[in-house]
Formats: sequence, structure tokens, C-alpha cells
Amino acid sequence: MGGMSAQEPSAQSAEPQQNNQPADHKPVQINMQDLLEAVQSLGKKTVQQQDEAAAKAAQYDEAILDSSAIEPTDSEGNPIPVTIPIVLAPNITVVYTTRLGGASTDEWAHFNLGGKSGDVPDHVRANRDALANELHAKLSLINQVHSGDAIDIDERFEPNRSFGFDASGTQEAAPVDDVESVDGTVQIIEGDAQVSTQTGIALGVFAADCLPVLLADPVSGVIAAAHCGRKGLMEGVIGSTVEMMKAKGADPAHILATLGPAICGDCYETGDEIADAFDARFPGTFTLTRFGGPGIDINKAALMALEQAGVSASHIYSSQPRVNAATQYLAQDAELEQLCREDNEGDPQLDERIKHIRHSMCTLENPLWFSHRRAQLAHKAHEGRMLALIVRH
Repeated sequence: MGGMSAQEPSAQSAEPQQNNQPADHKPVQINMQDLLEAVQSLGKKTVQQQDEAAAKAAQYDEAILDSSAIEPTDSEGNPIPVTIPIVLAPNITVVYTTRLGGASTDEWAHFNLGGKSGDVPDHVRANRDALANELHAKLSLINQVHSGDAIDIDERFEPNRSFGFDASGTQEAAPVDDVESVDGTVQIIEGDAQVSTQTGIALGVFAADCLPVLLADPVSGVIAAAHCGRKGLMEGVIGSTVEMMKAKGADPAHILATLGPAICGDCYETGDEIADAFDARFPGTFTLTRFGGPGIDINKAALMALEQAGVSASHIYSSQPRVNAATQYLAQDAELEQLCREDNEGDPQLDERIKHIRHSMCTLENPLWFSHRRAQLAHKAHEGRMLALIVRH
């Protein structure tokens, strides 16, 4: 197994979801073939890309390490995570974790970050510590309950653990989850979105098919992360998140957003009753899935909810170009090949799984992601969780 502290050789930063990106956030274009040739000529495959923010003396280093060529842990024994970063705005970065580069084993292999998944608590903590080190930021985590509630983390933040703020309520006996308040009681905060103006704090959303939505107003410095499952979307979690951002000084006209990895409409089979109810709330989201039954498109629903909340369609950026590039780059990755051979969640050959990906952002289709539905189809009792995060430096 090889680990990788990585960022994929992306051709560009996030693009507008509707392909009408505002001029003030136009990313630098990089030729993929030239980039690959450049990184292959270096032992550690390191490449540096400048964002438009370089004009303001901000520079973004993007390191690419071949996971088949290095050890899975650093010199101190910590796992080296594989992450996919996206510069949403100068000094504001979105990060998606993958299954690669962690300490977890079995159904949670390898980079599981969810403490309620049944994984070994020490493995979860090691993975979270490694992620915090990778981001140079503390993690802020809450207990997601499929609600419409947004939490002002600035009012609740208590940096009383080395890895940051974990009030997710995961496994009572696990030290990774014990967040003590000043009176010594264990603190659990329930909600499905976090909002903050702090720097150096990565707001995280657990996911394994549900949709993470990451938002930022770069003018006011307000950032947010929302967990948008079917129920949360129905409960109005995106509207609640934008309202809290506004209460903290954000202007909807300035808010940027991007949608993270989630199960796609072609794969999210729900049955008629659920699909009809969801479509009544978000017209046009009813789908006929590749399995032959009715389903829903939560990505489309989220785009509708963002626009209803006042976020301009031209400020909704697509993460897909970066994820496409990461998937292409990792198509022969030794660790990912091992996972496909051993997870019993599809074809044991990685190249065959890659061939059948129609949507790289789909958690069920792309083996880079954890997927609750894919694990269910494989008759598994457990699966891991990724984190989608947003951090302001």
C-alpha cells in the first residue's frame, strides 16, 4: 500500500457550474500533458501552480506524490492522506478527502474520518490528525442529523483538542470524540451546517453519498459547509446556511459555492413515494436510475436551493474538472488498485471501474470515494466517511 500527500494535477481551479464564470475568478489554464511530463521528470512529482491570487502575492503550492513510490506513513508514523484541493477564492480553499492514505483497515480502508462508522477509534484519530497536519488547520466537526439547522461555530468553538473541535458525538468511549466544555461535560452539537469567520479552522462535512456544499463570501470572510442529504435539502439546510452567513455579515451577491462529491441522479434510487415528494419540493429532480427504478438528483436540488437563497448561478463553481483530473491521475495508483482488489464493491480491476465511471463526482461510481449505497450493494455492514472541508487562511 502506498500513501500520498497529494493534490491532483488539476487543469484548473473550480469552474462555474453554469460555464459563465465571472472574470475576477478566471483560473490559470495548464496543459495536462505538459504537466504530467513535468511531474514525471521529478522524483517526488512536485509541481507549482499559480492562481490569479499571485497578483496579490498569494501563491499556492500543489504537491503531487506518487503513492506507489513512497511509504504510506511519514517519518513519525502518521498516515499521509490523499486530498483534492480547490481554490474557491484567494485564501479560501475547499478540500475533498479520498479513501487513500490512511490508517484504517477492512471496510473502512484506508482514510476513514467518520467516528460513528464502527471503525477503530485510534485509526480515526490518526486519520484526523494527519488531515489537520495536511491542511495546516484545526478541524471543526459536528453531529450531522439530516436537519435544516446551521450552527454558528464562532459562538461554540472550544479548541480543546489537538486536532480541533469535534462535537460530532461519535462513539461515547472513543477519546477522539470527547469534546469537553469548561465544566467538564462532553459536548455534542447537532446540526447540518457550520458557519464561521475564523481563519485556520477547517469546517468539515462528513459524507458517503450525501452532498457537501461549501460556501464563502471572500469580501466579508464568512465561510460555510453544509451537509445536504435528501432530508436536509427538504428541511431547507441551504437556505438556513445562507441566512446565517448573512447574519454574520455576508452578502449573497458575493457568496461563492461549490458542490462536493455525492451520489448522482443516475444512481440514487429511492422508490416512487420518496422521488415524487422530493420532485414536488424541487421540480425536475425526479430521475429514472441506471438500476431501472425511480430516483432523485440531489445535485440539481442543491443548485435550485442555492439560487433560491440568493446565490448567483454565475458564482456556483463546478468541482468536476479537478476531480476528473485527480481520477485520471490516480487511474493506475497502487493503493487504489489494492482497494479495488480487496473491497468486493465492484470489479476487482481498477481499470475496469474507471472505464465505467460516467460521473467522476458520483460517490457510488468513483472508487476514490466512500459510498454507503455501494457498500450496501456489496452487503457490507459498515463503510467509511470522507470529509469535505472549507478553510480560510
